[in-house]
Amino acid sequence: MPSARSRSPRRSDPLRAQLDLSPSTFDRVVELTRGTRFRTATVRKIAAVALAALGVVLFFRGDPATDTVAVVVSSRDLTPGQVIADSDVEIREIDSKQLPEGVVSDTDLVVGRTVAGPIRSGETVTDVRVLSPRLAGLSVGTDDARIVPVRLADAAVADMLRSGDVVDVLTVGPDTSRTDTSRPDTPNESIADQAPQILAAGAVVALVTTSESTRNQQEQVILLALPTPAANVVAAASLSNAITVTFR
Repeated sequence: MPSARSRSPRRSDPLRAQLDLSPSTFDRVVELTRGTRFRTATVRKIAAVALAALGVVLFFRGDPATDTVAVVVSSRDLTPGQVIADSDVEIREIDSKQLPEGVVSDTDLVVGRTVAGPIRSGETVTDVRVLSPRLAGLSVGTDDARIVPVRLADAAVADMLRSGDVVDVLTVGPDTSRTDTSRPDTPNESIADQAPQILAAGAVVALVTTSESTRNQQEQVILLALPTPAANVVAAASLSNAITVTFR
């Protein structure tokens, strides 16, 4: 027997249909898009932080492929004429691509030597910054060169000289073209009457001792770099003749 209640199909409830909160296909697509954007932004932020950290590490580490060389550098300002002490220099690792020619790699090679030109604190010490056999050759452009000390007749001229100046070296002597041989008893001529003689041309000033380092200004000495023949002439003349220089 059929049931008293008829099993008629369930009718759809209009109110239930209106209150259906299940996400639609469009809502699902929008939600997926938002999630992707969020994840992409997060990944970008993490990558940016990682790259920044890597950059800091590389900055302090330096280029591992860069070759460094241990060289001598000055630990303080050094002045011409100063004798280098142990505390004046130190060893540092410097990029080999930034090094000039003639750098010194051992402090023993410069300690006890005299500074030929100003050296600033932190500057690499080269062979031309100190008095050495190489300084004369590099100054005049030939290996056969010497450094000769000269005390000028006018000490004030020495105060105007600086390392690297190029000068001509002069002295005075009798003018043979004016000598009166018929009067051997003629008194010696004054310096004004004597002819100047150029002992050496193109001498390079290697060092000028400061007047403070000497007992008086008359003892101030300049060191000149010259080819060996000219250096010998100047050294011999300075023993008995007054010496001066002219600037170029």
